[in-house]
Amino acid sequence: MTTGWWTRRAFSCLTRVTMVRRVLRACAAAVVVLGIGLPVAGVTAAGDPVLVGAGDIATCGGSGDSATAALLAGIPGTVFTAGDNAYPDGSLSNYQDCYDPTWGAAFARTRPSLGNHEYATSGAAGYFAYFGSRGGSAGKGYYAYNLGTWRIYVLNSNCSRVGCGATSAQVRWLKADLAANPRRCILAYWHHPLFSSGFHGNIAAVRPFWDALYAARADVVINGHDHDYERFTRQTPSGSRSAHGIMEFVSGTGGAERRPFFTIRANSVSRSSTTFGVLKLTLHPGSYDWQFVPQAGMSFTDGGTGKACTHRA
Repeated sequence: MTTGWWTRRAFSCLTRVTMVRRVLRACAAAVVVLGIGLPVAGVTAAGDPVLVGAGDIATCGGSGDSATAALLAGIPGTVFTAGDNAYPDGSLSNYQDCYDPTWGAAFARTRPSLGNHEYATSGAAGYFAYFGSRGGSAGKGYYAYNLGTWRIYVLNSNCSRVGCGATSAQVRWLKADLAANPRRCILAYWHHPLFSSGFHGNIAAVRPFWDALYAARADVVINGHDHDYERFTRQTPSGSRSAHGIMEFVSGTGGAERRPFFTIRANSVSRSSTTFGVLKLTLHPGSYDWQFVPQAGMSFTDGGTGKACTHRA
């Protein structure tokens, strides 16, 4: 058989695979829109739910996102993204050509968030076109969902685009939802960290998120933006160590180039800028376990059990 025959066969197979993936995505989007109570792919019915992911993910030509996608493939659960999902500008072609071949395999179980690179494309149009309603309402990009007994908040920290101030529509929505959906355990994720020892450092603009979450006695915040892994012990929005504070994770290790640490901030207790990896959290009814899972061949890890979520009755 000729080379041309094999080429035509390969192209035909790839076309069929692409069509199947598009159909599956359309079905997944319909489930979200219609609120159909179907199980999310990859989430086991037995046992406590798992939330796993990272931020700062896919670059065409890089290999870090392939390494972390391989980790996701072996970890059942709901996948989060902490923004800057597709480089360089979050366009639909960036998502299709860079993100989709790796993290796209977990599309049906992914609950994404927006980073600043998404807005390099006007209105973050590439993000909303790729994820559809799964990524929150277009023009907003913030939403909430339940995972087991936990309430999960996905916020948009691109403050110049959607507003993050104490009186902004986003923070008013957050406060209202916290009041309407009281939970013993609360977790939130978005892109820009309030506390970070990395290249960008502390981002004060997201302080109103922390104020609202701390007032509701939230437990965990996950961010990206700095291309490293860092964990902060429980602290208040002002940065004071407190047994009743929030534990923050920076998990910008999804695959974009790694960067070194700069000024080490108070209450930073674990960090690495030497490996890609994903953050895995197992969400129990009254506590949580965390584990940083490094790419194959790397040894750094961080793990433990969070203080029981005893803040709410």
